[in-house]
Amino acid sequence: MKERFVMDCGALYLSKGKSENFQGDDAHFVCAEKGTIGVADGVGGWWSRNVDPGKYARQLMQNCVEAIKNRAGEEDIDPKTVLLKAYKETKLEGSATACILTLKNNVCLFFLFRSQHLHAANLGDSGFLVIREAEVVYKSPIQQYKFNHPYQLGKNIADWKKIEELKVTVKLGDIIVLGTNGLLDNLRPSDIKAIVNNQFHKKKKSEASFAAGPEHFHMGGKRDDITVIVARVCRASHSGHSSRLFRRMVKLIIGS
Repeated sequence: MKERFVMDCGALYLSKGKSENFQGDDAHFVCAEKGTIGVADGVGGWWSRNVDPGKYARQLMQNCVEAIKNRAGEEDIDPKTVLLKAYKETKLEGSATACILTLKNNVCLFFLFRSQHLHAANLGDSGFLVIREAEVVYKSPIQQYKFNHPYQLGKNIADWKKIEELKVTVKLGDIIVLGTNGLLDNLRPSDIKAIVNNQFHKKKKSEASFAAGPEHFHMGGKRDDITVIVARVCRASHSGHSSRLFRRMVKLIIGS
């Protein structure tokens, strides 16, 4: 039987807050043993009611991890089921967008062939890209009523009915970039692709010159918390080899 594929991941969070004690609105998790990752973005409008939306996002992600762990012994993780269970267990005031992904290994006839796909549950304006052979082959759709007014999970909010399930075929070597809207509102897919390609393909430019180059320097933009998880589809025996590279790549993405 062919070897199982996994996601080799790196993650980073950058808060827009100036205080070291400010945890920000975003949250995320990486559950490597179950091939599942997720991000959440607390909806900032709650600050006007003196409610910290980051607490809701962090509790939601923690409840996702608990829902995954409670499925011990079960190979198949259903991201929509996980997200709905986590939502029902999150009792705090506030609301958040969320996107969680799991990598599925499908064993075909006589165990002779494996196919892989991402199974995602998404609500709101967080999302993900799949980059293959230097090209963006998939970008998840944004769910929002209007700009800066996304679908969201929260108490007495019925948007949970709009959670979208997505299935995307992936191949060995594909790069997955999962991020909150702080990333996706400020960088185009082509910008993210350029940074990823620079790290995975030999180029004359150094990392420093690439990041500082005028074509990759952005003025303005929407000031927001940013969470990024970068994952590479690889064989299980090769996982963990790219963690340093991913951390560097994530810093470049956020630094742009």
